[in-house]
Amino acid sequence: MSKFLQLNNISKTFETSKKLKVIKNLSYNFKKGKIYSLMGPSGSGKSTLLNIISLIDKPSNGLIKFNKHQINYDAKEQNDQLRAKKIGIVYQQNNLLPDFTSLENIYLANLSINNNKNLAISKARQLLKKIGLSNRADHYPSQLSGGEAQRIAIARAIINDPEIILADEPTGSLDMKTAKIIFNLLKDQKRSNRLIIFATHNRFFGNKADCLLEISDGKIKSFNGRVFNTKL
Repeated sequence: MSKFLQLNNISKTFETSKKLKVIKNLSYNFKKGKIYSLMGPSGSGKSTLLNIISLIDKPSNGLIKFNKHQINYDAKEQNDQLRAKKIGIVYQQNNLLPDFTSLENIYLANLSINNNKNLAISKARQLLKKIGLSNRADHYPSQLSGGEAQRIAIARAIINDPEIILADEPTGSLDMKTAKIIFNLLKDQKRSNRLIIFATHNRFFGNKADCLLEISDGKIKSFNGRVFNTKL
């Protein structure tokens, strides 16, 4: 689908002691079946853009369309359901619930869209096996390494089989060896019916996306697409 996610003249201004315009009339069409990397210096708007796409934040101006359906940012309940069903989010600091085990952190995300706890637990256990952490099912986030916590965070993000995966600096706080493991796990989530967008400061990882998009002065500058077949 050539225009699965459409951003049309998106702007975002923050009101502080003075107006700070982070995103400036940004337009871009994202395709399913692709992995995109967002690169740019701190403060360039990468995280802000991901928050807008995830419907966590709303643009000051402009519009977004998913599957040609325009998002109404005032329809909070509807957008919460859309996010739960269609969008998986991975944060740099994993954002796992500290008082819940690895298994619970994963299956609770599935309960947000259905009430079948047994099915949710079964799916979570399958994902734990897939990411090689079945032996960490009953461990709490404080008992996990940084890499293990990020693998749990990715499992949580994909348990609802989302059409969009957004990752904000998913390898930013990890050593290079662990970062490659996490990046490969993220890369393995590529599907013909799924869009993946990740923000990174690391050009090594940025260059391995199908398309590298560099944010500069609040706008996207698109680099040539590339074939995603390079092994780490």
